Amino acid sequence: MTVDDPSALPYWLVNVPKDQWPAGCPDYLVNANAKDRGILSTPDAEYHVHTWPEVQQIIKTNRIDLFQRVPSELRRYLGFNWDCKKQYGSVLNFVRQERLKWEDLTPRSKIPFLNPDDIKVLYNDWPYGVDEKIVHLVVWTKFDLEDDPETDDLTPIARKEIDDFVNETFYKRVPKEQVIWFKNWKSLKSVHAMEHFHVMLYDPDMGFVKEITKGEVPLSRRPA
Repeated sequence: MTVDDPSALPYWLVNVPKDQWPAGCPDYLVNANAKDRGILSTPDAEYHVHTWPEVQQIIKTNRIDLFQRVPSELRRYLGFNWDCKKQYGSVLNFVRQERLKWEDLTPRSKIPFLNPDDIKVLYNDWPYGVDEKIVHLVVWTKFDLEDDPETDDLTPIARKEIDDFVNETFYKRVPKEQVIWFKNWKSLKSVHAMEHFHVMLYDPDMGFVKEITKGEVPLSRRPA
């Protein structure tokens, strides 16, 4: 194939150097949904990276469906998920075994956020395409954060529980205007059956980030 115009390329070749073009569509991209195909078809250079004000607006208006990964990073993410499912049976199993290292998912406390052993803060291994000054963390919990089935959103009680945790954990170390959190709708979760929510920090002290993540490095930044 000798096509030079990215718009004329099949989605599975965009952002791939010519000397690395596969003979056919990789297995992990064959069944990509329409939204992902649209993103994959976009050259990285044309992708709009969200600014901090845009990130704040997306979360405040609960339009978290607008978050997307940079096209080439989405490709890596889909390939990683494909490999995870082959090796571990599911992404959930991988996260539990390799990232959280939780053998028992039973909360030690009946009160959310009371016992530190019921909580783990990690980097989002495959963050969205946002300003590079934004640090994207995921707070994993062994306890449930109750959703309202009618709205697919958190109940007021669960929202307050998270607010209190974020206030205690992050606002004391990062200016409040540089912190925002959200919880994915069930339909948008990439890892189901394990509770978690997201925290984004704008230009934080990286020493604090290293402290709270116990020095973890996101998978997307590790050598291939």
